[in-house]
Amino acid sequence: MTSQLRAYRSAMLHSIADPKDVGNDDSYQYFEDGILVVDNGHVVDIGPADEVLARQPSTLKVKQYHNKLITSGFIDTHIHYPQTGMIASYGEQLLDWLENYTFPEEMRFKNPIYAHKVAKLFLDELASNGTTTALVFGTVHKESVDVFFEEAEKRNLRMIAGKVLMDRNAPDDLTDTPQSGYDESKALIERWHNKGRLMYAVTPRFAPTSTPEQLETVGRLLKEYPDVFMHTHLSENKKEIEWVLDLFPERDSYLDVYDHYGLLHKRSVFAHGIHLSDCECQRLADTDSSIAFCPTSNLFLGSGLFNLPKMEKFNINIGMGTDVGAGTSFSMLQTMSEAYKVMQMQQEKLHPAKSLFLATLGGAKSLHLEDKIGNLAVGKEADFVVLDLHATQLMRFRMNQTKNLEEKLFVLMSLGDDRTVCETYIYGNKSYDINGEQQQIKTAV
Repeated sequence: MTSQLRAYRSAMLHSIADPKDVGNDDSYQYFEDGILVVDNGHVVDIGPADEVLARQPSTLKVKQYHNKLITSGFIDTHIHYPQTGMIASYGEQLLDWLENYTFPEEMRFKNPIYAHKVAKLFLDELASNGTTTALVFGTVHKESVDVFFEEAEKRNLRMIAGKVLMDRNAPDDLTDTPQSGYDESKALIERWHNKGRLMYAVTPRFAPTSTPEQLETVGRLLKEYPDVFMHTHLSENKKEIEWVLDLFPERDSYLDVYDHYGLLHKRSVFAHGIHLSDCECQRLADTDSSIAFCPTSNLFLGSGLFNLPKMEKFNINIGMGTDVGAGTSFSMLQTMSEAYKVMQMQQEKLHPAKSLFLATLGGAKSLHLEDKIGNLAVGKEADFVVLDLHATQLMRFRMNQTKNLEEKLFVLMSLGDDRTVCETYIYGNKSYDINGEQQQIKTAV
């Protein structure tokens, strides 16, 4: 393979371990003046600039950044691409919100032209916010997932997505059957799973919208394709939990519904998990299942406060999710800011090193992809983001008041948004440049 050696010089920060295991200061690697070297889509060297330059060819061309910070691309462990067009919809809690906003919008995705338009916008938004991998809901329409994967494949993205399975308690135009859902999911898996950097997630929306017969087919798919993901919702809202127990009176808990049908395994990701018992937490840990912490949507829908310390006590894998469109921003930086506030409301502190972990390496571990993505270690896929520490006048002023890296990182997470993302790189190639994007918008106007 022909070498494509490229190098980038800047301040550099990436997560290397969970702060709960090693402490905050030992959970990351930071180079005030660092160089990242990329070849054929992978990181081949990283470290202090003088050390990297000494061991690399003298002909190495280095792109230098000033007042920037390079870190690994953000990983969003729960998001709905079909809800892009209904983000910021006013005034409902979960179940009414689904009925009044979500289902009407998702009906439009039967049209592949509309689905393609939204998929492009969605992936553009991820790139402009520095998100390089996401676990994504489609709709019940097979076409919506084909279109999403087609667009993601063009961009060489590491994306995980799946067709929604719903055979009850939803509008007729948004329901399938156990057999059709199984057949279409199987066809999508055969076409897309492990094609390039793409992966598939079997995606029952949540227990109330699937009959026992459909949940049985989900368990069957997971047995037939043991390396696919399973992606659904869990214990987001108290009324939702009551509904689940009414629909499945023979089961002990919400989680037990999924467990009974064989839906818990190491690539199972459950969004939210706000109202979980100790027994449910233990079962998630025992099965190596993961939870996506979605602070902006939990606050927006009034669902509750995620208990991160409790989940850590049970050693459950945790990633972070924007949960667009109940979540109010594609920005993982803004999501980290809201996560801090969720912890504050529970008299707990969320250290910026932990936030960085949840949005990068923690997300990779919750997806069991930490051997491929999640930080800038040598051998990893070169998905990274260049952040502008002086993106706004206020950020520049505030950064100049900081005394250490911890303060800088906290300011970045508190004040940062899409304006902070200067460039995004996918598999070693630039996929987004804020200056190019701004020029494009200016030309269009």
